[in-house]
Amino acid sequence: MATGVYFSSHKKRMTAFWLCVFTGIFGGHYFYVGRTIRGFIAFCTLNFFFIGWVFDMGKILHGRFKDRNGLPLID
Repeated sequence: MATGVYFSSHKKRMTAFWLCVFTGIFGGHYFYVGRTIRGFIAFCTLNFFFIGWVFDMGKILHGRFKDRNGLPLID
């Protein structure tokens, strides 16, 4: 029998997704999860010229987007 403790962030995945949709080219979803340096880089480069924006939406929808502590977002 496998048991374990699973940690997750207190940030919501759908909030991060909608922030990504509407402010993703400026890194709004990174600021939401506390990754301010990455958010600043996304802001300065328009999220790597829109390519990072598309990848970030996919990562959020598939549950692979992490907060500043490396924890997955909650549903």
